[in-house]
Amino acid sequence: MKKLLLGNAAVAQGAYEAGIHFVSSYPGTPSTEITECLAKYPKEEVYVEWAPNEKVAAEAAIGAAIAGGRAMTCCKHVGLNVMADPVFTDSYIGVNGGAVFCVADDPGMHSSQNEQDSRHYAVASKIPMLEPSDSEECKEFTKKAFELSEKFDTPFFIRLQTRVSHSQSLVNIEERKEANIKPYEKNIAKNVMMPACAVKRHVVVEERTLKLKEFSNNCEFNVIENNGSDIGIITSGISYNYSKEALKNSVNYLKIGMVYPMPDEKIKEFASICKKIFVVEELDPYMETEIKALGINVLGKECFTLLGEYTPKMIKKAVLGEAEKEAFELKESIPARPPVLCPGCPHRATFYVLKKLGLTVSGDIGCYTLGAVAPLNSVDTTICMGASISAAHGMAKVRGKEFNKKLVSVIGDSTFMHSGITGLSDIVYNKGSNTVIILDNSITGMTGHQDNPTTGKTIRGEATKQVNLIKLCEGLGVEHIVVADPFDVKNFEKVVKEETERDEVSVIIAQRPCALLKSVKYEGFCTVSDKCKKCKVCMKLGCPAISVIKSSDNSGNVLNENSNGKKTDATETVVIDKTQCNGCGLCVNVCPFSAIEKRAER
Repeated sequence: MKKLLLGNAAVAQGAYEAGIHFVSSYPGTPSTEITECLAKYPKEEVYVEWAPNEKVAAEAAIGAAIAGGRAMTCCKHVGLNVMADPVFTDSYIGVNGGAVFCVADDPGMHSSQNEQDSRHYAVASKIPMLEPSDSEECKEFTKKAFELSEKFDTPFFIRLQTRVSHSQSLVNIEERKEANIKPYEKNIAKNVMMPACAVKRHVVVEERTLKLKEFSNNCEFNVIENNGSDIGIITSGISYNYSKEALKNSVNYLKIGMVYPMPDEKIKEFASICKKIFVVEELDPYMETEIKALGINVLGKECFTLLGEYTPKMIKKAVLGEAEKEAFELKESIPARPPVLCPGCPHRATFYVLKKLGLTVSGDIGCYTLGAVAPLNSVDTTICMGASISAAHGMAKVRGKEFNKKLVSVIGDSTFMHSGITGLSDIVYNKGSNTVIILDNSITGMTGHQDNPTTGKTIRGEATKQVNLIKLCEGLGVEHIVVADPFDVKNFEKVVKEETERDEVSVIIAQRPCALLKSVKYEGFCTVSDKCKKCKVCMKLGCPAISVIKSSDNSGNVLNENSNGKKTDATETVVIDKTQCNGCGLCVNVCPFSAIEKRAER
């Protein structure tokens, strides 16, 4: 049976068919759907969980593999940074049951803070890496990775990219083949990585790498397509698809599916049938560098770019010198549509207050990063998960007490659990006096509403213990903790003023659920009345439902029409689009003239 699947769903299908036993991940676009899809299979066959962060997820998966089960953890490229410590060590330990680390890169930075190339991690950790180019290969490569992991006693990387993860193609669906959990035996020399054991395991890793290189030269993942041309293309992953679309069969191809170790002998064989070779790869010149080290002259980044995604048009022009005509041309420019916080988002009120108070805001990774976007313009820094707290601590120590009274950190509840706890303990331990605002919206919002330790539900929606943020902060030594609703704007402003004035660590839990949760039921919609003085305070919220319009009569005179249909002399009118408004009422709370009203009916 064939089925149309996303690349991520196909990875999940491959893992399921391979008899996987254990999956632990932290959500991160573009990898999230892999774990979500695995959670749809029967829990009697595969255990699936969300971990607090990628490091914990990797450690749990490594433990499961040591115990004899087939295990996997999935993350985005920056998540691999978080889990690098156990991953590098697991290269020395090897496996018992098969272990797969699935990492999804994000060329073009559609949802990321950098364009990191994860292939370098394969080289640095000496862990083999497979890179599929479509959904069928996603399934087959994942399935094969478990088998090879056990054969070579090593974890395997599966590297995806956004366009592979989120594109659909046909996949051959097969039955699950149960994999018996392997016997566990105490083995200190293999599993305890103290120096005396690790130095011996390094020898094993180097010997394994030589065997893997030989395998790479003869495996089915690396394929030569000889079309009788003098021009050759060495490529992998999504770049192979772009190249085939652009160049068809007018050139020869070496499609590399096992990108580490590179198939040096197969590359030399391919070079012998081509007079001119292009290396087509997004992001870094990883393959280009490896191939040039073999003494083979190739064209790479001098013809392409280190930045962003490639296109068939770009490849055709670089290789054949042919520029394709535009299929169509727009006569008018399209207005920019930057991302924006959703109508009813609880974070909007928080940033409105912080902007009003003129505070320096140390930001973090989440929906709330959009607090940096106009008109809120509130967030000053965003570095990585959890950095809002740690970075603010450093800022305060350098600039002093008075600066600190104009400084806050903002971090989501899920991100706080991910890597904010240690930052808060650092401030307490080192006698800081920072104010930390935990944006508790009851969900992991940015990646699509995944549960986390603060929600009281597992990935399968089952009830579990719920982390109490108040008790957690108290346990870290924080004595001043306030829970406040950011939509109660006046009170929230008062709370922020009070807490930032303290000479001790303070935590504000800004508590209001995400407006998109099924349990959130705002009713009615908001509308602007004749009381409006056009002060445009409501526009400072950046709500997509609120806008200012202009109108003119047939003579060209600018006129406005108020809610009663009467013409006025004013040139602008503030309006609320009821098709976008969800009735959250935040604008009602901020209007200084009570000119915005909430109506029950639509």
